[in-house]
Amino acid sequence: MLANTLIILDFETTGLSPTMGDRAIEIGAVRLQDGKIIDSFQELMNPGFDVDTFIENYTGITNEMLTDARSCESVMKDFGDYIGGDNLVAHNASFDQRFLDAEFEEISHQYSGEFVCSMLLARRLYQESPNHQLGTLIQYKNITAKGDFHRALFDAEMTSKLWLQMLTDLEDIHQVFEPTFSQVKKLSKTPKNKINAVIEKWCK
Repeated sequence: MLANTLIILDFETTGLSPTMGDRAIEIGAVRLQDGKIIDSFQELMNPGFDVDTFIENYTGITNEMLTDARSCESVMKDFGDYIGGDNLVAHNASFDQRFLDAEFEEISHQYSGEFVCSMLLARRLYQESPNHQLGTLIQYKNITAKGDFHRALFDAEMTSKLWLQMLTDLEDIHQVFEPTFSQVKKLSKTPKNKINAVIEKWCK
């Protein structure tokens, strides 16, 4: 499976850890097919309790906005159908995967796709970037951004632009043509000082 055909997702949540009782309050995702966004999924979800003022200010998602939103369980059932068995990408994927797994556990849903973290891949490809937060990388690569970070769909869209830029750079700079999902997953977990050696093997 090529790395340009998959789903890129982002959660906004009530806090940092589902093991501490935190829940998702928004899911946003875009589907890439052959390097193009062909559709998207976005919905607020009611966690069943009020979010605190910090989260309201950080995300712009207020308790009033969540009042009439569907429950996490209801939204995640639809999202499970949406992703099917596709591979998945998120920026700082360990965070999003924890919430995806926790919310799916609530509805006894399993998925077969694999995860790659765009932040880990960026740390290897863009070692000169000041940091590897999504907003910084968007600026570092001169990617157009019009919208509000920390809203799920916008973050997923920006991650998709960054992801496609990284695939382009793998081709243009490193001559890794049509990189596969397995290749980028391997790169994302390769020590920084061994990246060039791995890429050279692919290019022989």
